[in-house]
Amino acid sequence: MDLATLIGLFLGISLVGYAIFAGAGDKVGVFIDPGSAMMVIGGSIASTLVSFPLAAFLRSGKIFSKALMHKEQSAQKLIADLVGYAEIARRDGILSLENATRDANDPFIVKGIQMAVDGTDPELIEQIMNNELEAIAGRHDQGKAIFDNFGKYGPAFGMIGTLVGLVVMLMNMDDPSKIGPGMAMALLTTLYGSMFANMFALPVADKLSQRSDEELMLKTIIIKGVMSIQSGDNPRIVEQKLKTFLPPSMRGEEDKDQEE
Repeated sequence: MDLATLIGLFLGISLVGYAIFAGAGDKVGVFIDPGSAMMVIGGSIASTLVSFPLAAFLRSGKIFSKALMHKEQSAQKLIADLVGYAEIARRDGILSLENATRDANDPFIVKGIQMAVDGTDPELIEQIMNNELEAIAGRHDQGKAIFDNFGKYGPAFGMIGTLVGLVVMLMNMDDPSKIGPGMAMALLTTLYGSMFANMFALPVADKLSQRSDEELMLKTIIIKGVMSIQSGDNPRIVEQKLKTFLPPSMRGEEDKDQEE
């Protein structure tokens, strides 16, 4: 569970809610308009459906769960595991890694090590793993783009609702009792559109982008580690190569001393 996402959503809704209650008092009900909400959310969904294949759109719930439910992966542990494989390969031979990787949690590591054990050409190993990395990045970009579109279309439909509300208001200028509802619809759709985009869709898209960068970095570490193991590098060299992906503060005391 990603607490930052939950806290951010709760805090944003709470702050807007507090502002509404503080300003409207017992008239807070005027800020509730199902028609305006349907126009903004429904319109955003409709336009996003036009923009993406149905199968991709139907995955949006699963994609959102990645922003909300996320298990943190440690780059330091990953590097330690790869260094451990390098030590086994140097001590017992690379063929011994076939048994050593059976308990590995990441299929990407298993796939890379297995190709190295099978004697696959190093350039082909790197090409296959980089192709898979590009495919992962493409899927991540598509998932992020869905929420980017929600964020783009939400305010647009808020403006459409504003225009509809203004037309309704102008059509009923001779009836003062209908001017208020028309103006309320005009303003509330803009409010809902901005809230939907800036409190939900765009922050989720940014969080997905960050998650993607983290995963791609880990996969890149795996590729570099596998290639280093396959080439027979000393485990200490493997460790030094892979630690370049970490900030100095996470590399250990020796590396921090060198940075200083």
